[in-house]
Amino acid sequence: MRRYLCILALLVLLSYADNEPWQYPPSGFATMTHYDLPRDYVASCGCTPASTHYPTAALSQLAFGSSVAYGPGCGQCFNLSLLNTFLSDPPFFPPVTKSIIIKVTDLCPGSTWCGATPNKPNQAGHFLNFDLAFPSAAIPSDFFPSNQSLYGYTDFGVWNISYAAVPCQKEWAGFSNAAALGSVTNLGNGVCCPADPFVSDEHFRMYHCVGFNSVSLQTQPNTTCPSYSLQNGIPPPNTSTTGLALRRTNIPYTLAAFVSSSYLALTAGDCSIW
Repeated sequence: MRRYLCILALLVLLSYADNEPWQYPPSGFATMTHYDLPRDYVASCGCTPASTHYPTAALSQLAFGSSVAYGPGCGQCFNLSLLNTFLSDPPFFPPVTKSIIIKVTDLCPGSTWCGATPNKPNQAGHFLNFDLAFPSAAIPSDFFPSNQSLYGYTDFGVWNISYAAVPCQKEWAGFSNAAALGSVTNLGNGVCCPADPFVSDEHFRMYHCVGFNSVSLQTQPNTTCPSYSLQNGIPPPNTSTTGLALRRTNIPYTLAAFVSSSYLALTAGDCSIW
């Protein structure tokens, strides 16, 4: 009986996650491309012009959390490490692993590499793509390794990478410059670029007790941007994170209390309830 109730509690929790932005693991694998971002340009999130003086990137639409303007991805910082090229034949594995810490300031809209949906990754098999603002004075010109003698060109275009969410305050080079933090002030509520909206691993607990390894009910801190799309009723691409079609509903207080206690147990990784 308790097992049944715990599963029911999880299903209720999943129903309350409906219509929320898709959640990605705090670390994993992704693709990386690059694009031109003019110096001092104010991109989708509305981060200050000075943010472009440091490493930044656009995040693919699904992980960004909005199809226009700002989303939960804005302001997040990541450590990105190059693994190997995707399009070249054979793949190029650099002799030295290069990494860079970036701040998300822009949206990479749905496309070949940024158009993943919860049920379909991009062509490289990844759900996230980081579109690095490059070339940039903030990034060494030789950041992307190459082997021109073998391949006949130096820009491989698409890389497989590993990523890890990191706190901007401790890791991003621009955090020491107050002018590079926050949003521009002349655009009012049309922008959102937190200085450090880092979400710790504690907010990404996976519900392994019942096998929902792909589901993460993240508790967003107050500094994380909302989804502009959801706030303004703009239909995003398919954002269902499960095959369940659950509706929001009022639940009795006793079940609500059990849901709450089960949530705490599950997020703590406590499988003793079984």
